[in-house]
Amino acid sequence: MDEETFNISIRKFLKMVGVSSQRDIEQAVAKAIASGAIAGTETLAATMTLEIAALQLKVTFNGEIRLE
Repeated sequence: MDEETFNISIRKFLKMVGVSSQRDIEQAVAKAIASGAIAGTETLAATMTLEIAALQLKVTFNGEIRLE
């Protein structure tokens, strides 16, 4: 295994996940505020699951997203 290739690959994957998820969350929040489903002052519970089937890895991360 090439450690440098491995680490760069992990960083690229995490960057893609971070950028894509941020965009999706921002769009969903804007839509929910526009429709009146939320006020825009909430703290939203969030869960992210990382799964790599070939490694039998499944890890869940819990947190919150504060709108105000």
